[in-house]
Amino acid sequence: MVVLSPEAESAGYRLVSVEATDSTNDDALQAARSGDPGPLWIVAAEQRAGRGRHGRQWSSPQGNLYASLLLPDPCEAQYAPQLGFVAGLALHEAVESLTGISAPRLSLKWPNDLLLDGAKVSGLLLEGHRLDGRGRLAIVIGFGVNVAFAPSGTPYPAVALQAVRPGLTREAMFRALSAAFARTFAAWRNAARMNAADPFGPIRRLWLERAAGIGQEVAVRLPSGERRGIFEGLDRSGRLQLKTVSGAELIDAGDLYFSHLLHDIAKP
Repeated sequence: MVVLSPEAESAGYRLVSVEATDSTNDDALQAARSGDPGPLWIVAAEQRAGRGRHGRQWSSPQGNLYASLLLPDPCEAQYAPQLGFVAGLALHEAVESLTGISAPRLSLKWPNDLLLDGAKVSGLLLEGHRLDGRGRLAIVIGFGVNVAFAPSGTPYPAVALQAVRPGLTREAMFRALSAAFARTFAAWRNAARMNAADPFGPIRRLWLERAAGIGQEVAVRLPSGERRGIFEGLDRSGRLQLKTVSGAELIDAGDLYFSHLLHDIAKP
């Protein structure tokens, strides 16, 4: 049975658990449009039309975790992208608590993946929506975690957590994730209140300590083409800092690949 952690419950989070749905992110958005006050988790045993970034299909067999979190008006719109890093840290903490594996084996790949020994174990999908003419903002964060099964045919290797923790269930994964997110989100909001000059600073430092590829040659695929260079870190708003032959670049969003996996990049 899927249940919230005591930490999440005491912080006011709620849970809707279903057997099957098209997309938990779509369900969370519909809840927002219906006036749900959040924060609300929606968890499904199976998705019929799960998706990743850029509308990519997300394989959703039973046994893995598919969960979306609705956060109505969590912050000003300009700070919303930081929630992807908050979610990544929470996911890293949850998986570390269940497997005993930490960085560098367990690492965060900019902007939204969790890697285990270089293979993708989870992805995040952060979506922002304006709900009405008054500009109310709803943030939906989707989590897809390979607990029992890993998809094939991906741009780079994928792995399931049961490969390192046999018997791990999606129920245990969600309980740990709901607890970790409640703590990390509270820490982010507290940092914003206490350090107005650099509210993202504490989260950025923790994320970079767990980041994959810092100081390495990477390729970033953008709508305008591919950029190659050295991944130097994140700026104060979470943009990727890329050192190229023509100088430094700041990248808001894109698909990041490591040089030793370039031959595995799927064609658009």
